[in-house]
Amino acid sequence: MALARVVSFEGVGSDRIAQLKSQIESGEPPEGMPSSELLILHDPGAERSLAIVIVDNEDDYRKADEILGSMPTPDTPGQRTSVTRYDVAVRVTT
Repeated sequence: MALARVVSFEGVGSDRIAQLKSQIESGEPPEGMPSSELLILHDPGAERSLAIVIVDNEDDYRKADEILGSMPTPDTPGQRTSVTRYDVAVRVTT
């Protein structure tokens, strides 16, 4: 079963999201990062965002959690306020 690591951030302006998007699209994933899907949601009015990383299994989740949890603060969207793990119950692309 796929698993999702959902991280909420505060203090995330539109400029930071644009910068982060550029970095992600032009860069490589962190070393050792398992194959994953990334979604970043942004509420510009509230300057909040959610980063959702979806991986295929428990081992990949542990690796991703370790790598992403140790990222330096300047590499994250903003101030991390929570990290939650979810089972991916339904996943559809249309």
